[in-house]
Amino acid sequence: MSEAISVHQLQTRQPSHVTVATASLIGTAIEWYDFFLYGTAAALIFNKLFFPTFDPMMGTLLAFATYALGFIARPLGGVVFGHYGDKIGRKTMLYLTLLIMGAATAAIGFLPTYETAGIWAAILLVTCRLIQGFGLGGEWGGAVLMAVEHAPADKKGFYGSWPQLGAPLGLVLGTLVFSVVSALLTDAQLYAWGWRIPFLFSIALVLVGLWIRFTIAESPEFQKVKDTKQEVKMPILEAIRMYPKNILLAMGARFAENGFFYIYATFVLAYATQTLGMNKQDMLNGVLIGAAIETFTIPAFGALSDRLGRRPIYIFGAVFSALMSFPLFMLLGTKNPQYAWIAIVLGLAIGHAAMYGPQASFLSELFGTKVRYSGVSLGYNLASIFAGALSPLIATGLMTAYAPATWPISLYMIALAVITIVSVYFATETRKVAQP
Repeated sequence: MSEAISVHQLQTRQPSHVTVATASLIGTAIEWYDFFLYGTAAALIFNKLFFPTFDPMMGTLLAFATYALGFIARPLGGVVFGHYGDKIGRKTMLYLTLLIMGAATAAIGFLPTYETAGIWAAILLVTCRLIQGFGLGGEWGGAVLMAVEHAPADKKGFYGSWPQLGAPLGLVLGTLVFSVVSALLTDAQLYAWGWRIPFLFSIALVLVGLWIRFTIAESPEFQKVKDTKQEVKMPILEAIRMYPKNILLAMGARFAENGFFYIYATFVLAYATQTLGMNKQDMLNGVLIGAAIETFTIPAFGALSDRLGRRPIYIFGAVFSALMSFPLFMLLGTKNPQYAWIAIVLGLAIGHAAMYGPQASFLSELFGTKVRYSGVSLGYNLASIFAGALSPLIATGLMTAYAPATWPISLYMIALAVITIVSVYFATETRKVAQP
């Protein structure tokens, strides 16, 4: 009787899929704000504050190396939170990931720099970055599953794209806050103390995110698993046993999406300002415009995947991104801010958005409910190590080795796109296929 009452109470409290998708979006935007803020600072600030004894390019390379460490910690976070998310529930894990990310980001705002702490400043920075990555590794899977598993069967692509909006919104918010601080302060003030403000602002955002996530209920699909006591003892091992091919294909599907995004959002900033001598604020504005437009195109491509299928839309995005690899540097090479903005907008709002929009539903639908959090988190986060973590590093290394030529970077970008195209081609179309 008590079980029947609890299920009935749950059903009467069940929020609409719009409410859940909105809550997932806001929470994810806050988490991505924390993560991307580091990337902006790594491209523009950290080389001078934490690695000042190196020449500017080597300092940037080291700053991007610490940036990459956040990705290395993400699979561990995905495994840990995926395990408990498949055993305890999606909602509880989302509280923990938001707290962990917020605490690590705020801590960066209090760190001493190389001038006062020497090498320990860099060590503390790396530690905070690893904690950030651990938290984000568990965040994405829980957020998208809450949206996808609450959504109607014929609109999972559309509502699954809502938490995906957290990435460009987080990038917009992080870039906007950094832009405002940079515009209001002199360079001396920015490097002395102003850079800390965007990181400390995370405290207020996390409190808002926790309050919003408190209002949503557990995923109905996972609740059915709990009510029927079908939880598995080791979800991550079961996911690997049942879906080894799908984990690998999910990884491959992310190579272009993840790698291209960080080239546009972080590497391009460093390349344009340090190599081409373009204005820092102009480039920040370009990323801001591109990410803002992407907040409209991501749900559009997600909705389109409900009509045409996940795979065609995803492959279109990868092909378009590959075709943009050479024009990107041609437009940047003009040193005209407006042309640079066009390159960034096309890369983010069309190429990346076409892959990122259907991605949540596509990857989620590759796995069964009992191991879905573990499976999707593992495939998603493992790819981040080889794509997003390394793309700014590899692009910077190629630029250093072959300067002033940019064609090696373009070829590297095309290679990322080919991996994604092949992976998505061999994956199952999931639009009308429900995993047990």
